[in-house]
Amino acid sequence: MPDADRQDMNQRDFGTLAVALRRMGLVGVAERLCFEPLDGGVSSDIYRVETAAGPVCVKRALARLKVKADWYAPLERNAFEASWLATVNALLPDAAPRLLGQDAEAGVLAMAWLEPATHPVWKAELAAGHTDPAFAHEVGHRLALIHRAHAGDEAVAAVFAADAIFHAIRLEPYLLATAERHPDLAPALTGLAEATAARRETLVHGDVSPKNILVGPRGPVFLDAECAWFGDPAFDLAFCLNHMLLKSAWKPQYESAYLACFRALVAGYRPEAVLEARAARLLPGLLLARLDGKSPVEYLACESAKARPRAFARHLLQKPPESLGVIAAAWAQA
Repeated sequence: MPDADRQDMNQRDFGTLAVALRRMGLVGVAERLCFEPLDGGVSSDIYRVETAAGPVCVKRALARLKVKADWYAPLERNAFEASWLATVNALLPDAAPRLLGQDAEAGVLAMAWLEPATHPVWKAELAAGHTDPAFAHEVGHRLALIHRAHAGDEAVAAVFAADAIFHAIRLEPYLLATAERHPDLAPALTGLAEATAARRETLVHGDVSPKNILVGPRGPVFLDAECAWFGDPAFDLAFCLNHMLLKSAWKPQYESAYLACFRALVAGYRPEAVLEARAARLLPGLLLARLDGKSPVEYLACESAKARPRAFARHLLQKPPESLGVIAAAWAQA
């Protein structure tokens, strides 16, 4: 795209965001704003916006996600993310950024700005070998608090009736797309998708991964809840634990430390046996999905790096594990 066209598009984007911020009551009509695009995930544009009252973080959902595959998702997920932030702010104020406002018309939300110097991204810390089982334990503990606080809550279930969005942004691009790549495993993967879709127990974040967790001064801070849904908490637990195995394939020199974090996170969550069994069955499906689904992890780019986790996931999908501890032990021996 020519620079002039890109600049024109950016100005239009900034204008849309400025209007949304005014509708939220966060900026004045004549106020000059400074927009700084931030690196983020594949599903939204994220900006640091300097306002007269100080910086805020602004997030706008995209209809087409920034991946090679054709992957579309409803813009309404921005409103569900805002509702998740508000719900968690009320329960555990330190566990999520403070929601400042949401504009449904533009699909834009605004959050309190958290300085990177005091809130580094957990993914970056793990990649640098700064592993801390105590922090991983707290991730599991806070996740469990959120799940247990809203279990069986009919009012929360009504707010987060996001089945179609969860299917579009999680089950289809991860488990079902991977089933197309691995036809021999399709019954297992489609079965996992169907079982997960059918279970409605509590408020689920849907994207609990190290890239979406900040290491805050008062503990873990969860970001990017646009997959929020009233569903199966085993998905959140398995999704996060899966990344400890992926990091092991990426940085094998830290493998024992990643496995220590894996076990600490499980201990912090303290899953009941039935939930743990579901998470243990889901985890290999999600592991394979992050290699061969629509959103593969960017740091395992070559086939040689994917070989070990792919073989491990395929084996466990054919012989489902009994517990999360079995998975950690088997990975250490793989």
